[in-house]
Amino acid sequence: MNAEDFRLLYDYNSWANHRTLNTCVQLSAEQFSRDMGSSFRSVRDSLVHIMLVEWLWLERWHGRSPNSYAPTSEFPNLESVRARWAEIDTDLLDYIASLTPEEVQRVVHHTTTTGVPQAAPLWHMLQHLANHGTYHRGQITTLLRQLGAKATGTDLITFYRERAAQVAAKA
Repeated sequence: MNAEDFRLLYDYNSWANHRTLNTCVQLSAEQFSRDMGSSFRSVRDSLVHIMLVEWLWLERWHGRSPNSYAPTSEFPNLESVRARWAEIDTDLLDYIASLTPEEVQRVVHHTTTTGVPQAAPLWHMLQHLANHGTYHRGQITTLLRQLGAKATGTDLITFYRERAAQVAAKA
C-alpha cells in the first residue's frame, strides 16, 4: 500500500467511526454503559477502546510510547466520547495526510504499555489500526442489536458507494 491508499483507508475509518457514534444516540445513558459481558464491558467501553488505541498508535508514530491511557470512566457519556474522539480523529487524519512514500516504509520503534520493545514498518501498523477499528465496530454492532437498537452498516463497500455518489452528484 502507498500513502494515497492509506489516506483513503483512514477516510473510511473516520467515516465508519462517525457512523458508529451516530448510531449510539439511540441508546439511553444506562444502555450506553450497561455491562454486556463482551470483550469490553459496554458499548461505551468498546468505543473508548477504539478511540484510545487510535490515540496510542498515533503517539507511537510520533516517537512517544505512553505506558497507559485514560480510563473509560473519564468518558461518562456519548458526548464526552465524541468530543475527545473528534480531537484524535483530526490529529490522525492530519498525520495520515502528511505521509510520504518514504515515511510509510519507515520502521517505527516503540515500547508497549507494559514496556516490551517492538518495531515494525509503519505500513504494518497503519493496516493493523484500521483493521482493529473494524473488528471492534463489528462487536459494537452486536451489542447495539442486543440492546434492541438498530445498527448501521460500516462496510467498506458502502463507503465506496457513498463516495462515488457524492462525486456523481457534484458532476
